[in-house]
Amino acid sequence: MDLDRIHELIRKYALQNAVLYGGKADIKAVMGKVLAEEPELRSRAKEISTIVADQVLKINEMSIEIQRKELELIDSSLLQKKVKMEKEHPLPELPGAEKGKVVMRFAPGPSGPLHIGHTRVAILNDEYVKRYDGTFVNRIEDTNPEKIDPEAYDTIPEDLDWLGVKVHQTVIQSSRMELYYDVARKLIDIGKAYVCTCPVEKWRKLKERGEACPHRELPKETQHEEFDRMLSGYYPEESAVLVVKTDLKHPNPAIRDFVGLRIVDSVPHPRTGTRYRVYPMMNFSVAIDDHFLGMTHVLRGKDHLNNTQRQEYIFRYFGWKIPWYHHYGLVSVPESILKTSIVAQGIKSGEYSGWDDVRLGTVRALKRRGITPEAIRDYWIDCGIKDVDIQFSWETLYAFNKQRVDPLANRYFFVWDPVLVSIEGIETLESHAPLHPNHPERGMRRLRLQGRPIKIYLNGTDLESIGSRGKLRLKDLCNIEVEGNLATYAGNDLSVVREGIKIVHWVPEYGIKTVVEMPDGSKKEGISEPIPPSEIGNVIQFERFAFVKIEAVNPIIKAVFTHN
Repeated sequence: MDLDRIHELIRKYALQNAVLYGGKADIKAVMGKVLAEEPELRSRAKEISTIVADQVLKINEMSIEIQRKELELIDSSLLQKKVKMEKEHPLPELPGAEKGKVVMRFAPGPSGPLHIGHTRVAILNDEYVKRYDGTFVNRIEDTNPEKIDPEAYDTIPEDLDWLGVKVHQTVIQSSRMELYYDVARKLIDIGKAYVCTCPVEKWRKLKERGEACPHRELPKETQHEEFDRMLSGYYPEESAVLVVKTDLKHPNPAIRDFVGLRIVDSVPHPRTGTRYRVYPMMNFSVAIDDHFLGMTHVLRGKDHLNNTQRQEYIFRYFGWKIPWYHHYGLVSVPESILKTSIVAQGIKSGEYSGWDDVRLGTVRALKRRGITPEAIRDYWIDCGIKDVDIQFSWETLYAFNKQRVDPLANRYFFVWDPVLVSIEGIETLESHAPLHPNHPERGMRRLRLQGRPIKIYLNGTDLESIGSRGKLRLKDLCNIEVEGNLATYAGNDLSVVREGIKIVHWVPEYGIKTVVEMPDGSKKEGISEPIPPSEIGNVIQFERFAFVKIEAVNPIIKAVFTHN
């Protein structure tokens, strides 16, 4: 290996070590990295250690900001510590779980496609089902006709499929209405449910005081008649409900008698039209379905603690086996719009382009941006099922995603805020840059430049950084002396890097106009080197800028920002 290459290698790892550890590189750590990459240099260890010590001394005199910028120019992928892909704390075992007998469920409401919050419970259930060779049930809970997006019956399964979730059985609750009515009648028969026609506030105040509604102990014959009147249309909305009895003296008022079924006839159901007008509430339908679908283990957030206690009453009344429940901590997702009603209204008004608008936290938006399903899975497994509340970290998700896409993403040059610069003193130049620095087998990008003068695009900020005149190294091309928008060819000696000459990216004059859609909805415009159509749909890295997902390459390059 020639001396210039050795200097480049040492400088790269000295900068990385300094950036990752507070601005101070360690000579032994840098030596270890260099010799690990180039074992043949071990015979020259004394000579190498002298160069390493010299480089470390110079780099440690820099500010960490300058160190970071220098490393970014060489290889931006070295800026972050690797997130360990091997899980030191895998998901714990499920109590009582037996191979082939575990049944778990994901239960979304069809108000729109899935968002990042939904992916937690979907992926955790899927992980356990796969571990125990069990059954994953996708139960679409559509018993509130007022909050249904008909397209969600298709988009939810599509999102689950993209996430890598294996669904063994799909159940739609609106197809099970007769089952809910049958259980309601059985609860009346055993004296555990009643029809209440009190005004809502009156019933609520009685419950808070631990007092019985006047309808609570009416004969079951009367209760059946009243329930039939609910079904027949005799009662209008909000004038009658079927209530499940619990304990009116329960210390938590929220657990006392709860509404099991209510009337909704102002909005036809997208699937069943006006066939039904009495719909089960969540606690009622969930308890029934969890039993009849054979759920063995249920993962849910701590916000369902009260619901679990309500549902267990129904299980005990019928002597059903209660599933094992686990309530994990709540998660808050900052800087993201998740509420489907808000998103739907925004799409309708034209504020958002669709469910995959990059400003959203939907699965479709993440897919469009180039976030991989594997990274999302890595994130939630890493979080586990602990009962502590957490805040979702986008940066951690991006770190997981970077490990997934970095080995796959080919590299290209992109210049934003471009300035056209003319190079005198040479008529032909040719650049040979690797598609990926760690995968030489993928080949090179060859960019040929000709002209009198040769013209290239540089980033305006790079030009400003050297003042009215100065020297620059064009990455994988040559050195130039710059004065304003004019430059002179200054050879191709790589040793100028040791002198602190800045390395910059560039694009030939025949580069392609490029628009990158940013996460806040803004656009970053510039010029890119030509990108082949085979990269459409792939995540690539615009060197010194970011990872992006390519959507089009002709007549302009359109890309979506993934992350740094």
